[in-house]
Amino acid sequence: MDRGCFITFEGIDGCGKSTQIGLLTGYLEERGIDYLLLREPGGTVIGENIRTILLDKKNSGMTDMTELLLFEAARAQIVSEVIRPAVESGKVVICDRFFDSTAAYQGYAKNMGQDVVETLNQLATGGFYPDITFLLDITPEQAMERRAARGEEDRIEKLGMEFQKKVRDGYLAIASESSRIVKIDGARTPEDTFSEILGYLEEMI
Repeated sequence: MDRGCFITFEGIDGCGKSTQIGLLTGYLEERGIDYLLLREPGGTVIGENIRTILLDKKNSGMTDMTELLLFEAARAQIVSEVIRPAVESGKVVICDRFFDSTAAYQGYAKNMGQDVVETLNQLATGGFYPDITFLLDITPEQAMERRAARGEEDRIEKLGMEFQKKVRDGYLAIASESSRIVKIDGARTPEDTFSEILGYLEEMI
């Protein structure tokens, strides 16, 4: 059986990932293409329990290292249990966030260092990388407006505008160093944004 492909979506909170993922899964369903939709952290029983801990506002005393290791623990589980087997069986796997989030949020915005994050990402994934990553880029101001319309923010979203600016800078730095990451202007209409994304995917899927 031919290998499938692994597609990830990244960006600051409120960038439009969920909308674009919804458009992509609808496109795949219309064409009868087998796919699996996941989110990080999560995607497994263990991962979803870790997600609850990470996003709970009551855990405001969590240290940055604890946070980083929890993300990596959830990642190790989902790659081994779900992502790698699904891709190797021929499925298209779509994941809302993956290790680039850790590089941007913990490595850059929380100043934990790219060497540390890269080492842990490598250990957690066993070297299993996405085939393509879409970075939906919008300004923190635009993202804040979208999040305000969405309602209450989780523990990480509540870290504020300056933190989101650092995350965006981290994403842009990562994207500039990787041909795997495609930067997409997420401030346009959902339809225009998806049209560009589809241009990159049509031959892959």
